[in-house]
Amino acid sequence: MGQNPRSGKITKRVVESLAAEDGRYTLWDTQLKGFGVRVSTADIRTYVVRYRTTGGADRLLQIARHGVVTAEEARERAAAVLADVSAGGDPQSAKVERRQELTVSGLCELYMAEGTHMKKASTLQIDQIRIDRHIKPRLGRMKVSDVTRADIERLMIDVGSGHIRGEATPHTRGGKHAAARTVGLLGGIFTFAAERELVEANPTRGVRRYKDNRRDRFLSPVEMARLGDVLSDLEKDGGDLRHINIIRLLLLTGARKNEIARLKWSEIDREQGLLRLEDSKTGAKIIRLGSAAIKLIEGLLSNGSIYVFPDRRHPGKPMTNLDWAWVGIRKRAGMDDLRIHDLRHSFASAGLATGEGLPLIGKLLGHSHISTTSRYAHLADDPLKAAADRISEHLAMSLFSNCD
Repeated sequence: MGQNPRSGKITKRVVESLAAEDGRYTLWDTQLKGFGVRVSTADIRTYVVRYRTTGGADRLLQIARHGVVTAEEARERAAAVLADVSAGGDPQSAKVERRQELTVSGLCELYMAEGTHMKKASTLQIDQIRIDRHIKPRLGRMKVSDVTRADIERLMIDVGSGHIRGEATPHTRGGKHAAARTVGLLGGIFTFAAERELVEANPTRGVRRYKDNRRDRFLSPVEMARLGDVLSDLEKDGGDLRHINIIRLLLLTGARKNEIARLKWSEIDREQGLLRLEDSKTGAKIIRLGSAAIKLIEGLLSNGSIYVFPDRRHPGKPMTNLDWAWVGIRKRAGMDDLRIHDLRHSFASAGLATGEGLPLIGKLLGHSHISTTSRYAHLADDPLKAAADRISEHLAMSLFSNCD
């Protein structure tokens, strides 16, 4: 079963103390017969279980790499395998059969159920959309063992050109950005499959992805005034104030879209001039409000919902149609290339234009890794508050120029 056989109690400390040698070797556990950890010449530690079938065949089943599971989790899985063998089962043979039968759709479902425990709910939602709209229409029925790099490359081209459309995905637009992210997700899914020994190799390896062009587009002063005019005109014409005020707050705070679109009343600290977000892309977060942003929030009316901007049909949920509203707003402003996220870049740009330093701007945007405690310190005379005031006032001059 390997060179240099040896034994000892397998624990986290013991496994992490094992060193690679010239040949692969296995440390066998002294407490659970058949349970071991294999160390490769590349210093990769993999938990295994050795057993003999009722027919007399010797098997070696890989459980998972150390780090993917703990020593204790691996021991529990090994014990379950050995219990199955005692009852007449052959887990290794069953795994081979599952690998031969598993489709890409089935793999995606397995990945979402068992391979995403470290991902945030918002990320999982996006992953599911990419699986449903891009991956399954093209690859879903294929056996995972049949997928090749050429299949992945064709998928990327089709998503990039917007050619993947079906009855289940009539609104799918695709694009090179979506294609690059989809192939990246597939890479993670097939890495998960390789760790479970469901595939022998990752077919995404070696695929040259489209550049994931992240633009640092920001509004010029002229564009800022134009957007302000459009929002003011929409307000006068009876437009949806939720959309209008979300866009204004995004620009005045530099926050991410969902940090404002899903804002709760309970997260507004009026006394300190803060948004105390329970969750965000980076976890719990504090957003410092400038005076113009505070003034806008003070003018918002209570709506009976826990959300500041609730869905009209389902007041217990935040609104979900901002993206479609934004398409109309930016078209009306003559800026079809402007993304909602570019408002965040514009906040940073305005900060630089008013003379603020990058460290202060980074902190206002939440780019710093400062502890939560330090974010609460000296709020009254903190220079970040003064910086937020100056930036938001500078933006408000253009944004609200026609509101009187």
